[in-house]
Amino acid sequence: MTALEFNRQLNLQAKSPAEREAIFANPGFCNFMTDHMVDICWSETGGWHRPRIQPYGPIEIEPAAAVLHYGQEIFEGLKAYRHADGSIWTFRPDANARRFQSSAARMALPELPVEYFLDSLKALISVDADWVPSAPETSLYLRPFMFGKEAFLGVRPAKKVAYYLIAGPAGAYFTSGAAPVSIWLSENYSRAGKGGTGAAKTGGNYAASLVAQNEAYANGCQQVLFLDSTTNSYIEELGGMNVVFVYKDGTLVTPLSDSILPGITRDSVLTLAEERGHTVHRRPVTIQEWRDGVESGDIVEVFACGTAAVITPIGELKAKDFTIGSTDTGPGELTMSLREELTDIQYGRRPDTHGWMYRLDG
Repeated sequence: MTALEFNRQLNLQAKSPAEREAIFANPGFCNFMTDHMVDICWSETGGWHRPRIQPYGPIEIEPAAAVLHYGQEIFEGLKAYRHADGSIWTFRPDANARRFQSSAARMALPELPVEYFLDSLKALISVDADWVPSAPETSLYLRPFMFGKEAFLGVRPAKKVAYYLIAGPAGAYFTSGAAPVSIWLSENYSRAGKGGTGAAKTGGNYAASLVAQNEAYANGCQQVLFLDSTTNSYIEELGGMNVVFVYKDGTLVTPLSDSILPGITRDSVLTLAEERGHTVHRRPVTIQEWRDGVESGDIVEVFACGTAAVITPIGELKAKDFTIGSTDTGPGELTMSLREELTDIQYGRRPDTHGWMYRLDG
């Protein structure tokens, strides 16, 4: 498969270096977007075609577009990192590309070839490289997404689809940095169900989590934890991150379910832990096991992990009738050690022995 040749239309109103630096001083998490975006079309008759780099701006779609009525949409999230020598890299983009394909298959969308996914990342960096910040623990967050754009009101897969890639500079996902966070247990709402779309990275899963996320905020928590929809007893994941438990014997356990998004960050963290000699289990975990484990001292650390926040210690889980743990205990030693190792690889501060890093510039 040959690389895509992108038609370029540069943004004549691109931000000046001074304007970019002002944004870098307080980027938040993607509060600002870069100057350009990538656009690739797909149709049932023409396949993937018309790859373009164009100024970032509004997307024009018809009111009857499939995505607006039936939610036929998927997305991904990954980061571009500025290394000390000025080069720009991303982390395991091939895994993101394959997960994007898996999400597309579940949502009846065409599968973007891995090569095209990687080409789009390099294409955007070719014009927006200056948007990759160099301050410690900052990055450029990359957001590929795809949606059904065909205009019709019948219930069937769209025959015309749009793929876009946008990006924005990112600081810490949580304003508290790596400090332990409080999590709210959702007992009234489910993120996904058996046979549903939980393992796909599609917007509907996140929309379904928002009412529970508001409950979390109302109870002084930064994130929400969901249980399975069948028994309401097995741990699934947070609104946007996976969960990992550390036991006193050094074993790491993460919930397993066909309605949990397969996390690339989680997979990487568990690989690093196994290389250190830790036993890792991927299996169903009940909320009662978490309660009992903390009370008995068998569970000594809990953390959340995902692209946006990397690894974040969970200090406490708050529910309507009980609380597990406390934010006063501080972050766990293994949690922070794994976080340091992973981010050191991503930022080029230690060798990448797995071939996880992929250069985007040059």
